[in-house]
Amino acid sequence: MPMNRPVATALAAALCLLTAACGSSSDGKAGDATAEAAAPKTGYPVTLDNCGQKETFDKAPGRVVVMNGASVAEVSTLLALGLGDRIVANQQTYGNSEVPGRAEAIEKLPDGGVEQNDAFDVPRETMIGLRPDLVLSTTAYGFDEKNGFATRDQLKDAGARSYVSPQGCDQDTSKMTLADSYRLLRDMGKVFNVSDKAEELITASEKKIAAVADKVKGEKKPKVMVLFSNMSMGGNDFSSVVAKGIYNDILAEAGGANAFENASEGSFADLSKEKVAATDVDALVVIGYNDPDPAAYAEKLLKEFPQWPAARNSTYVTLSDSMYLGPSNDLAVEKIARMLHPDAL
Repeated sequence: MPMNRPVATALAAALCLLTAACGSSSDGKAGDATAEAAAPKTGYPVTLDNCGQKETFDKAPGRVVVMNGASVAEVSTLLALGLGDRIVANQQTYGNSEVPGRAEAIEKLPDGGVEQNDAFDVPRETMIGLRPDLVLSTTAYGFDEKNGFATRDQLKDAGARSYVSPQGCDQDTSKMTLADSYRLLRDMGKVFNVSDKAEELITASEKKIAAVADKVKGEKKPKVMVLFSNMSMGGNDFSSVVAKGIYNDILAEAGGANAFENASEGSFADLSKEKVAATDVDALVVIGYNDPDPAAYAEKLLKEFPQWPAARNSTYVTLSDSMYLGPSNDLAVEKIARMLHPDAL
């Protein structure tokens, strides 16, 4: 079941955000509201208070570097806003997407010829050499000097602004919600002066999710196991099982509940096979992170635990980028709801 060690190590490095702390969260700070109130509704300058650090933009960035972070949140957000031409180096990919054409669009983006360091991202000297005017990182991990990355101060000295996505400041993604996906869209809308487009995407997503949630309201909430396919991030057989975070927010809107929500205080639970076998699982959501065949993994899992209601009914769905931070959470809500409550939809 564990994935190849280099890939697993890469993900573990990128997802240090699950356990490490490096500052306070950017969300809900008084500084955010003050900065937003001070900035004009359109045009420049635009100032964001991001992880306690003010970043001021006098114009729309034109040389953007998107760091890895085991995410596609940032690159997908830029593409959804029509800003792919601003990217000079992208390190993010899930290999698949629920949005038609997005995986292919990501694949076509320039990678800047980056040779990743031991932390599986853009090394300091390489980053400076790319001459970015904006660097995006899923968490503050991407700006940690001890990992061989350029710090935010070093980037500023080189003329680049930097941005850490919502809930990435203290790297605790267990607190992440759908609102954080909208926050990322709004922030990028302000930075690139495309706020109207950002609000259009947010309104459409909220409308779709509300429509689904209304249809499944009052239905029994099946217990769902959410996990990444063929991935190992801990010491047990099942270390990529989701416990908390935006995943649960999506499940709730789709009329489901996380079967392992209480298995960990963090984003992921590191579970033994015995613990998994002893839990009733009504349905599976398998997330494919650069896995070409997550459905095969789901089928294998259902055969391994034939006592599950999910196994008896072959109830599962495979997803990729829509199940995480990003502009397409409405697609995950709809697909999961159709699996759990086909008669309601």
